[in-house]
Amino acid sequence: MRDVLAIILGGGRGTRLFPLTHARSKPAVPIGGKYRLIDIPISSCLNSEIRSIFVLTQFNSASLNRHISQTYRLDGFSQGLVDIIAAEQTPDNHGWFQGTADAVRQARRHFESLDAEYYLILAGDHLYRMDYAELIESHTERHADITLAAQPVGKDDATQMGIFWFDHSGQIAGFEEKPSADRLSQIGSSLPTGAMFLRTPEDKPFVASMGIYVFSRQTLLDVLEQDGIDFGKEIIPAALGKYRVNAFLHRDYWADVGTIDAYYDANIMLTRPGAPFRFHDPKRPIFTRPRHLPPARVFGGAVEHCVLSDGCSLSGGHFRDSVIGVRAVVGERATITRSVLVGADFYETDDDTAGMGRLPRLGIGKDVVIDRAIIDKNARIGDGCRLVNANGAQEADGDGWHIRSGIIVVPKGGVLKAGTVV
Repeated sequence: MRDVLAIILGGGRGTRLFPLTHARSKPAVPIGGKYRLIDIPISSCLNSEIRSIFVLTQFNSASLNRHISQTYRLDGFSQGLVDIIAAEQTPDNHGWFQGTADAVRQARRHFESLDAEYYLILAGDHLYRMDYAELIESHTERHADITLAAQPVGKDDATQMGIFWFDHSGQIAGFEEKPSADRLSQIGSSLPTGAMFLRTPEDKPFVASMGIYVFSRQTLLDVLEQDGIDFGKEIIPAALGKYRVNAFLHRDYWADVGTIDAYYDANIMLTRPGAPFRFHDPKRPIFTRPRHLPPARVFGGAVEHCVLSDGCSLSGGHFRDSVIGVRAVVGERATITRSVLVGADFYETDDDTAGMGRLPRLGIGKDVVIDRAIIDKNARIGDGCRLVNANGAQEADGDGWHIRSGIIVVPKGGVLKAGTVV
């Protein structure tokens, strides 16, 4: 694995995750109470003994850069690095990153001189756990030029993903981005014949790209010389028939959390017994920034199927099927169900609130009812607020709140005055 260099794409504007990405990039979005999305690929690299990692950043990158620099300080004797490459204007290029392949192309001068035989290209906004050593081993054993991580999917998911077709030898022979339902009905299945696909469920007849790529060194340098700004839409389809392009089947949990509903579902999934993904795997942990915070405190009430993070404080009430983030403070008699409280960056004291007038205190006030909502960091929810979307709106915007896919979202630093009803 010393011959592998990982390149993690820091994400674009992340408009589908608005307002969570209003002031931060997608990989910097908190998840699971105390983690960031960027922790997923970096942790998988470290667990796979990959020690050379670059993160390419561009939009709203300050929060992401700060998290990486405070978290991943590798041993100076290990020759490992987690380095940030920000989009930059140079004498040869006056533009910003235009796509995934263009980002790697522009960053090429920073990593080309490093000793690496294989390049592992990763997204910074997916939720999964993978042993990249198995992926690299599959790449080398099959003498591939490019290997794409893939997973079986059903018809509904296939319309939102890139779908592969295979030749008789198991190599990828075709690729189609987000085919229509009618097109999938015509095809019926994209599964090849082969041992690695024998255990595929009947309700998952298509093979989809996970956005994880392995390139042999010279292959990547060659394809970067060609036109095309995106790996999935241009570079990979153009490589078929010219290079040996193989698939590596991943059967475990994987989710692209690039939309509000996908992000919400991934968080709520963590609260369920037997969830297909968990952060507390003892053998392959997910790392994040260590915080010197006290344990969570619960003063009465009822807590059912919840994730409680460091430093949170719950003053009674009822909490069910929810993620409670770091330093989250919830007042008395609150009812929080099916919700994600991201938490806070700091604690607030009485001295801090002096002179703030009628502004609610940091956190969730007394007698608040919240159902199916995402409350971002440092939000202030006044006493008696009801955030339940009683009218069932799918898309709406208000004073200090938004509704996306029927989910109420209070943005980072948002303020809802006492008695607000959404």
